[in-house]
Amino acid sequence: MTTDNKVVSMAGTPILTYPQGEQAWQVAAEELCLEEISNHIERHIGPIKMVFHEIISDTVHIDVHHVAPSDERPFHTLITSGMSDLPMQVPDGAPSSGYMELMITLPADWQISQEAFEDERWYWPVRELKFLARFPHKFNTWLGWGHTIPNGDPAEPFANNTALAGVILLPPISTPEAFWELPIDASKSIQFFSIVPLFKEEMDLKLHKGSDALLDRFDQHNIGEVIDIGRKNVARKRFGLF
Repeated sequence: MTTDNKVVSMAGTPILTYPQGEQAWQVAAEELCLEEISNHIERHIGPIKMVFHEIISDTVHIDVHHVAPSDERPFHTLITSGMSDLPMQVPDGAPSSGYMELMITLPADWQISQEAFEDERWYWPVRELKFLARFPHKFNTWLGWGHTIPNGDPAEPFANNTALAGVILLPPISTPEAFWELPIDASKSIQFFSIVPLFKEEMDLKLHKGSDALLDRFDQHNIGEVIDIGRKNVARKRFGLF
């Protein structure tokens, strides 16, 4: 569906396309705000147990910080740093600072180690964080609230033990609101978003009826931020979809 030369969904929201293709590989510079982001994580979420560093980086150097489960937050939290080293190409008037980092929450029994990450069943959330952290810079675009990104075209499950096949970007509601944005200086403020995995049918629901319709279903079925690979598909009804 198109309008005014822009592709939009049936719900009337824009569908971003990338006609220019992926940018060529380029060496990433050193992280600019690593210390500020690390301090921000420890101030609002908890002590960083481990940082998964990249050895070779394309365009931006993406590290993934791991905060282990605690009494206050009984689940793993993974947060990127490095995505915000470059500004995103945000359209005029869009509600974005242009600088972003991403996080994901995993159940306490999720295996978090270099050894476990040899198995895609445990590694795919990290892979998705890294992919999305580079995505706007590789395609000269932007990410923001309510954006959905499928895992491939057509969308495929992230691993062989789940049918989850895409994500939606939402505010990190499991964290204090003070964590949601980190001012660096007068010209730069980093916004933090949580990636919440979706089934293909849930992405279709969002495209047809909008983000509010999907989030209403989440509320009805108590779907939260913490990944549950076997959770209910809220777009499926007893006699069909939506």
